[in-house]
Amino acid sequence: MTDLVDRILDAVPTGNYGLQALFRIVDIRESREIATAAVQGGDQPRLLINPDFAERYASTPERLLIVVMHELYHVILGHTRDLSVDPDLDNLVFDAVINAILCRAFPDPRGIALLTDLYPADLLPGALLRPAPGWTPDGPSVRNAFLVASGHGRLAEVHEALYGPTGVAYGEIVDALRDALPPGSAATAQLLGRHGPDDDHAAQDGGLSPAFLAELRAVAERWPGAGSKTMAGQAVQGFLRETFLPPRPIRSNRSRLRDLLRWVAGDGPDGRIRTSEERARPSISPMPSGSRRDVVLGLLGSPILLHEGRTPAPAPSRRGDRVHLYLDVSGSVMDIVPALSGAVTDCADLVHPIVHAFSTEIAETTLADLRKGVIRTTGGTDISCVAGHARDGRIRRAVIITDGFVGFPGRADRETLAGIRLGAAWTPGFTGGQLSGLVDRSTQLEVRS
Repeated sequence: MTDLVDRILDAVPTGNYGLQALFRIVDIRESREIATAAVQGGDQPRLLINPDFAERYASTPERLLIVVMHELYHVILGHTRDLSVDPDLDNLVFDAVINAILCRAFPDPRGIALLTDLYPADLLPGALLRPAPGWTPDGPSVRNAFLVASGHGRLAEVHEALYGPTGVAYGEIVDALRDALPPGSAATAQLLGRHGPDDDHAAQDGGLSPAFLAELRAVAERWPGAGSKTMAGQAVQGFLRETFLPPRPIRSNRSRLRDLLRWVAGDGPDGRIRTSEERARPSISPMPSGSRRDVVLGLLGSPILLHEGRTPAPAPSRRGDRVHLYLDVSGSVMDIVPALSGAVTDCADLVHPIVHAFSTEIAETTLADLRKGVIRTTGGTDISCVAGHARDGRIRRAVIITDGFVGFPGRADRETLAGIRLGAAWTPGFTGGQLSGLVDRSTQLEVRS
């Protein structure tokens, strides 16, 4: 074990945030192949730290903790996934969002000093990557005087909101930056975490293991600020990234999901709620019916042995929509989304035509788009968007497909979900957790064929 690894372990506050348990399944290593820090995927997850960067900028435990937490937040918010057409700008905004989260969650001035020393308050883009001079977590909002004086008033407002209690949407940051930044400056910024096709270790090594993601999500819920709007994804809301992951049906999932959908629908064999009602059916009877034909034949003197009529009889009736389905497309399940979406497309005749793909937002997706592999996600997860959608749409029967790491629902959301006939299809190894007591029936899907 190197001195740097010892320093990282010493920097983690014992018992406060559950990080000790996380580091039991993570291999911490030095690496000069990366500029700052990265989480590397594979069967044995690794946290890589550049020792030169650590020596120069993170020489104290408080500063080193900020570096470690910064990289872990990239994973939690799904930033190690596909980026948009402008990855340099994405990376800059990702770092700005995470730095603001860390300043509020870990407000020790000795840790925040890493950001204020690394980034000047009177230059762009560094001014966006640190709090404004005079900012404190519990103090009044502070606007960066340099941004105002240099004519970037809109960016100053966005930056102030970013460090405020409400957060700010990703799109607002992007729009303000495009107006303020000189061309190419986003690509030259020194960031604590830069992710993309060339240096994204998680992507290169086949993704992060489900065990690591599960532990990381569970630990993150106990961190300071875990219940805040920023942690829930508000800081990146409005940024639905589109990627393409063609569905990969697995034979065993078809029957499991179909059985669950039918149960939620009310046991109707085609996935709709079946009832019985009386309908008039054509019939023939010796009893006069008073039909026009009988009257005409009677006037002509023709004998009538059998009379045509209509007799009430019970008949099956289809009422109600197909089952609404909420499909988890957050960062923690991205590697297995093809198997999950494959199960949905395999049961398309039982599912509402619009699938409600969810991360921190609902992305309404047609079954046709799902078959093409169209996935829209913010990368984070927040069960409140599911509960809110069900509440607004007055949905009473639904199935959710998820790994379960969706955050604990608040009181109003719990009441909404408890009032739904709710089925759940879990990924392997999950049994309820954060949705405990809210699911009426569940099954488990396979993710490897």
